[in-house]
Amino acid sequence: METTKTKVCFVLPALNAGGAQRIMSYLSQNMDKNKFDCTLLVIAKAESTDFDVSHAKVHYFDKDRLLLVARPLFLYLLKHKPDIVMGSIGHVNKLHAAYSFFLRKTKFIGREASINSIMSQYNRSTHITGFVWLFKNYRKVLKRIVCQSEQMATYMHEDHGIPKKRIHLINNPLTVEAKVKTPLNNKIKQLITVGRLSPEKGHERVLNILSKLDTDWHYTIIGEGNQYEKLMEQIKALHFEDKITYIKYTSHVAQYLSESDIFIQGSYVEGFPNAVMESCAVGTPVVAFEAPGGTKDIIQNGINGFIAKDEEEYLNYLNQALYSKKWDPNSVSKSITDKFEKKIILKKYEDMFSDIAQSK
Repeated sequence: METTKTKVCFVLPALNAGGAQRIMSYLSQNMDKNKFDCTLLVIAKAESTDFDVSHAKVHYFDKDRLLLVARPLFLYLLKHKPDIVMGSIGHVNKLHAAYSFFLRKTKFIGREASINSIMSQYNRSTHITGFVWLFKNYRKVLKRIVCQSEQMATYMHEDHGIPKKRIHLINNPLTVEAKVKTPLNNKIKQLITVGRLSPEKGHERVLNILSKLDTDWHYTIIGEGNQYEKLMEQIKALHFEDKITYIKYTSHVAQYLSESDIFIQGSYVEGFPNAVMESCAVGTPVVAFEAPGGTKDIIQNGINGFIAKDEEEYLNYLNQALYSKKWDPNSVSKSITDKFEKKIILKKYEDMFSDIAQSK
């Protein structure tokens, strides 16, 4: 007798580069196909895709705004009757909360991308301002909430009143194949940051710290965002034009990480920093700031990097990481692969979906 598969839809605004997009596209293609029938629903057009989704069932709505897809997405879900729908971006989850009043047999899950109350201090969302009473408390309507870090799970319970039994702590998986590098012997120390150029990422304080670093260094910044002009102005003011390489986008991030001595992160708040995890996976340690989110779930002081409380401590840790600490790339990598290997994380998602499908 053939077992009925659980129908799961993953919903994303687009498949452009980003942590949520990476994880959702991975899940849609790698869930146990004997148990789950997965479809990836993308609001944007197919040409905006930055991830390989050739092994997924994908439906594109070809819309450039969430409000334009509200009706067609609802009609799609009404017709196909998925058992579970999962969103990973706040404004998508708000829309799902509204749908849940009408699609009673479908169970909606929200995956949190960050600690929203802190992130909003740096990036203010303009998505869906109507129905304030519903969208302010939309998480309470969703069947389950997936949190990427322990701190995020605590925040969901204490600040939003979500019962612990409805919160699932599932870290991001390491979805890239990590080839561990050989030890480097760079005379000019190679530093790197990978991430969008936005206020919460703290690029400006990293540059200020580098102005005090008493060694010969070169810094590679990979990413794009609305802080580009401001960042370039600061680089010019510090006379760092010859010491910094800026790369808007590359498909060879792992190579750049492998060629770097230290990954430096200046974030004030994080979701679950995939680039930090990927850096450690290839054997490149990380110096980061203590920040709300998932950084401390990844970094173990002295094992695969350091977490600093302030700029003075950051500078000390950076000097220690560059000179007084002998890093073994294999040990740095193992600290990550043992904990975040994709099969381990995938199993957690499959167990959660099976549990939700069986619940009333």
